[in-house]
Amino acid sequence: MPSSLINYLTAIQFGAGAVSELAAILKQYRVKRPLLVTDRGLAELGIVERLPMEAAAVFAEVPTNPTEASVLAGVVVYRDNDCDGIVALGGGSPIDCAKAISILATHPEPLDQYALIRGGLAKISSQKPPVIAVPTTSGTGSEAGRGALISFPSGEKLALISPHVIPTAAVCDPELTLGLPPLLTAATGMDAISHCVETFCSPKVNPVADAIALDGLARAFGSLRAAVNDGSNLHHRSEMMMASLQGGLTFQKGLGMIHSLSHPLGALPGKPLHHGTLNAIFLPHVLRYNAKACPGKLDRMAGAMKCGEGRDLPTVFERLISDIGLPQRLSELGVTETDLESIPQLAMADHSTPTNPRAMTIEDCHILLRLSM
Repeated sequence: MPSSLINYLTAIQFGAGAVSELAAILKQYRVKRPLLVTDRGLAELGIVERLPMEAAAVFAEVPTNPTEASVLAGVVVYRDNDCDGIVALGGGSPIDCAKAISILATHPEPLDQYALIRGGLAKISSQKPPVIAVPTTSGTGSEAGRGALISFPSGEKLALISPHVIPTAAVCDPELTLGLPPLLTAATGMDAISHCVETFCSPKVNPVADAIALDGLARAFGSLRAAVNDGSNLHHRSEMMMASLQGGLTFQKGLGMIHSLSHPLGALPGKPLHHGTLNAIFLPHVLRYNAKACPGKLDRMAGAMKCGEGRDLPTVFERLISDIGLPQRLSELGVTETDLESIPQLAMADHSTPTNPRAMTIEDCHILLRLSM
């Protein structure tokens, strides 16, 4: 067995009411003037006021998919207000934006030099301000993830990846997700499921991550329908938040072609496509493609989910996606054939492609995209 780096991971406060610990956590990390990074929707809902903290400044201009421009704007607010740390409140977009802001707070521009595929891993040092992540959705796992996904004017969606990008601490309070609308619950939940599925299928050796991924998959599959149908059920909200966190904890193994295809689509200009919805659309098709490369892993996932055999998984997921009201085709999102022209090349260059269990080609990407239309 080849040697593997196994490293878990950051300080996590988990449970109903955990947000009450935020002030103590900021004090622990000596953050006196935090920048709060969030989005307009959360700011308007009043969730910001529920945080037991006094922000030196609030940056709420994070778009659905964080862009280089939003990161640069956040850095200006951070510096203008003499901030010494960041609290990221929201889903993956504010958390990823906050991570990138923390890099440029102490590292020189341009931002894209810190992308993994540009050799950025070695350029990101530990000399950066603390980031405290407070997720309000259950999907991305970014609160425990080592990457930040940022869209650039070139049309690329690049991952800034480093152990130093992992938030200094995370506060995971499922009570913050109780008001999440059904479709957003569904989309973010499928994001968590796709993380657990792809990291488990990754060929990298990490039995610890495998165990976490299987447990997270079982929790999410067991609770997602219920969380969508009854958003006030704290048990199922807690199960989904734990599954999301577990998906983030397994990122150490790498992802696969579900994410390779969804990342560039999420960067399409003028079309703010939700990452979790894209993952849901690609999941059954990529599983069918990968099945012969990892049949034993599909059987183990089916066993954890208690849903038959591994060969049944694509159909099981299609039924789940239908039940929770998500679209199953890209065309339902307004994606056109023209939008897809550059996607195969960008997917092949994505950082998730090397850990797909079955080798891919440009033509394979074209086929999967056609099947998903």
